[in-house]
Amino acid sequence: MRMPTIDYVQLDAEAVRTSIELVSTATTDDLSRPTPCRAWTLYGLLAHMATQHYGFAAASRGESDPVIWKVRDLGDDPVKAYVESAEHVLDAFAQPGVVDRTFTLAEFGPDAAFPGGQALSFHFIDYVVHSWDVAKSLGTTVTFTPATLEAAQVVAQVVPTGDVRVAPGTPFAPDVPWSGEDTLDRIVAHLGRNPAWPN
Repeated sequence: MRMPTIDYVQLDAEAVRTSIELVSTATTDDLSRPTPCRAWTLYGLLAHMATQHYGFAAASRGESDPVIWKVRDLGDDPVKAYVESAEHVLDAFAQPGVVDRTFTLAEFGPDAAFPGGQALSFHFIDYVVHSWDVAKSLGTTVTFTPATLEAAQVVAQVVPTGDVRVAPGTPFAPDVPWSGEDTLDRIVAHLGRNPAWPN
């Protein structure tokens, strides 16, 4: 029986649009708030997220200059700058044939290249988790459709655990033991966040 193809373009778009909705509620004072994402403030997290958007968008066009992945300054209006970066990657991923391209992702290594569908799955899981990060930082909650959470859980489970999680530059901290029933909580715990943050 042929398994259905997962539409990472649509799933990623939901995750990114959710992040836009959350970030758009942030005020200037909110930018100094802590986040569950390492030692980043909300500003630092948004700068990372915006940089990733531009990096993945460039990779979708066949660009491989590592300078693209240098963390960006968000200027005088960080919320607007983030939204622009998110709209930029949404447009890039909506182009015909994007899943059939090869993405060179310099942040994974100088010769790291991935099929488009796999690269989109990386971006997708990042923005499910980063949307959760932003929501926690702002003291609110985030929800996704059951289908999105099911897909995110599948992608999350592929992320290796063990010593690789403590290596320099690893994108995810060691997994956090968690026995709750909420699917999003289980996803973020597997990817190194404490669902009970900031407690």
